[in-house]
Amino acid sequence: MRHAAIALALAGSLGLSACSGLGDRDQKMLSGAAIGAGVGVVGTAVTGGCISCGAVIGGLVGTGAGYILHENDERRK
Repeated sequence: MRHAAIALALAGSLGLSACSGLGDRDQKMLSGAAIGAGVGVVGTAVTGGCISCGAVIGGLVGTGAGYILHENDERRK
């Protein structure tokens, strides 16, 4: 569980520090990736799975979710 906490802290700090100077779509995708990776790490750490696999899969799902949210926001404008 200690490794999961370290990975979550690292993913969160990298995700938040990298958002400056990006467009709205890129910020949503990057934020989604960071949140997804964090959720994947915690989820797999709790269930006893592969932590790095959870981070990668969660990051991919989060990136897709950020893109979809951006597209929905653009359609509402």
